[in-house]
Amino acid sequence: MQAKNLNGGQELLCINTTKVYDWVINEASFDLTIGDFELPVGPSGEQLECEDIEEVICTVEPRETDPIEIVGRVDQELVVDGTLLTLQLVNIRKYFTVTIAVELTAENGGAVVEVGEADFVRCEQVLLCAPEGTDVEVTYTDLDCFVCNFTCEENGTAGDSLDDITVSVRLCQSIQSTFPVTLELIAEFCEPRDLLPIPPCPAPTLPPQCPVLFPTADDGDNA
Repeated sequence: MQAKNLNGGQELLCINTTKVYDWVINEASFDLTIGDFELPVGPSGEQLECEDIEEVICTVEPRETDPIEIVGRVDQELVVDGTLLTLQLVNIRKYFTVTIAVELTAENGGAVVEVGEADFVRCEQVLLCAPEGTDVEVTYTDLDCFVCNFTCEENGTAGDSLDDITVSVRLCQSIQSTFPVTLELIAEFCEPRDLLPIPPCPAPTLPPQCPVLFPTADDGDNA
């Protein structure tokens, strides 16, 4: 038997959705040292040297495949506002790829040339309400880096190289523990919106003029 609409067009609905058990915003920063990058050939086709470099820059991205792993979780009891709670200490392992590039001097065209990339991993712990069976989802809301320090080695005929590059990485992340649930609620079904009218063709318009500047009014002296 088909259910009847409730007052106001609402119905008792059963929907599948995701319940958020816990949600935190976490900021982290760390330094890493990479190096031994041989300078590549520049845009002109000539081998780059240390004197050609104006600045060393970087970009950082999560690893393309499986960038985040939940290593494990351990129950932790603690008292919050006088209530004993059992939370989970979640161990998270994250993989990143940092790319190093050099910005050339103005005399060398000022181009940005990629030098190389390196993979690295960082681990952290976060305390969540994340009992066994829930999913822990990590989303980066901000992820950037800058080169704090570097050394350019002049190696003569062997080619110059970048060494001891200190990269400072900063990330902001949203961490949630979730679980799929089925909910019963009273709601109205959505309806499509009205179509917007297509505006008519615009009338021809003249470009702005400069009547104060041109043409000039005859002051009558040449009459």
